[in-house]
Amino acid sequence: MLVFGPACGFILGSFCTKIYVDAVFIDTSNLDITPDDPRWIGAWWGGFLLCGALLFFSSLLMFGFPQSLPPHSDPAMESEQAMLPEREYERPTPSNGVLRHPLEPDGSASCFQQLRVIPKVTKHLLSNPVFTCIILAACMEIAVVAGFAAFLGKYLEQQFNLTTSSANQLLGMTAIPCACLGIFLGGLLVKKLSLSALGAIRMAMIVNLVSTACYVSFLFLGCDTGPVAGVTVPYGNNSAPGSALDPYSPCNNNCECQTDSFTPVCGADGITYLSACFAGCNSTNLTGCACLTTVPPENATVVPGKCPSPGCQEAFLTFLCVMCVCSMIGAMAQTPSVIILIRTVSPELKSYALGVLFLLLRLLGFIPPPLIFGAGIDSTCLFWSTFCGEQGACVLYDNVVYRYLYVSIAIALKSFAFILYTTTWQCLRKNYKRYIKNHEGGLSTSEFFASTLTLDNLGRDPVPAHQTHRTKFIYNLEDHEWCENMESVL
Repeated sequence: MLVFGPACGFILGSFCTKIYVDAVFIDTSNLDITPDDPRWIGAWWGGFLLCGALLFFSSLLMFGFPQSLPPHSDPAMESEQAMLPEREYERPTPSNGVLRHPLEPDGSASCFQQLRVIPKVTKHLLSNPVFTCIILAACMEIAVVAGFAAFLGKYLEQQFNLTTSSANQLLGMTAIPCACLGIFLGGLLVKKLSLSALGAIRMAMIVNLVSTACYVSFLFLGCDTGPVAGVTVPYGNNSAPGSALDPYSPCNNNCECQTDSFTPVCGADGITYLSACFAGCNSTNLTGCACLTTVPPENATVVPGKCPSPGCQEAFLTFLCVMCVCSMIGAMAQTPSVIILIRTVSPELKSYALGVLFLLLRLLGFIPPPLIFGAGIDSTCLFWSTFCGEQGACVLYDNVVYRYLYVSIAIALKSFAFILYTTTWQCLRKNYKRYIKNHEGGLSTSEFFASTLTLDNLGRDPVPAHQTHRTKFIYNLEDHEWCENMESVL
């Protein structure tokens, strides 16, 4: 479900971006722009309204749950208690007269005791190098997904000249379903092959290497920015040394062109212009463009959109196929990583270990990567729009530098994850029994925290009325074992 949600989100976003942002207030039939126009702004608010409504109505079902659930009772223990005399084995009754469940912690102090034990448990988990390396490797893997996927739609728009709706629809219908399939295949392989922790870490290493190789291939799958008048090449395609790169030229000085929007047009000379105004066109039918000096005046026309790059369509199809394979193979490492993490902690700490995993995934895997990727992408900008003299958004990127930097960050994160997987493999190979916990059973998380409050015989045996002493069990976090202690009940 964690992957199915984003897939639906991308598909929903592709439909919303086909609707104009102010479609509710204006007649869209009078618009002179289409979703293919760079000036088009889709109904970004549609997804928020629909998802908010679904969340609201689904939350109403929560009111059907009772205020509290009845305590779980052990039938075997109840039958055993029924066979014993009630006078000799009476369960201690609290002062308020309410009978408390044996494994239910004392509410008066449990909150503070749990807060005190959390730092100790966390330190105990993070002191395990296998646990720490696996969590950091998972953070690196999810950082690639969070950073790469966050700007993948923009990347497709810039590299292959796609529209926003088309890019989102392709992502929702190809890459994300392949990732779902990869997660399923990863779990299936672990189950069919009955992989141990060493086998699981080997599988994660192989999967990481193959997916990294796919990312390396992305370095060679893309399109160039192409010649843009006044940005990458001077007007008139003059390649003489010292030619100034300025979007304003004598051929468009009298046009009062603005840089607050980007409406590219492709000239008959094969050069892209920032707009028809910058091409020096003096009519609304995009003819008689004064800046097209390398073609006859009667052919000085432009058409909307960027000039196509040769071989770009074939590169896009190859990129799409490789991206699907990369998404599927990369997702196969998720199940082995969780399996190793579960096996490296004691049974009573498994649920808490998963909580630490998801906390660090949010802190390290989802927050910094989009900022790093975004800053890197902005550094490849060739031309910024301006509004009232202030810098706006980037409207044109250096596609080659953009591709190299964007993909290289992902490769660096994948490489760091491989180093962490290798470190984990070395630790397990040298001392397998030290890090892998083979025993099963144990307490749940709530019972583990309650155990720090010293339960009577773990809450399983009531104290007979004639006894003067009872046994207390205290969990030692440093030695990772239960310690037995006798105390008076008088």
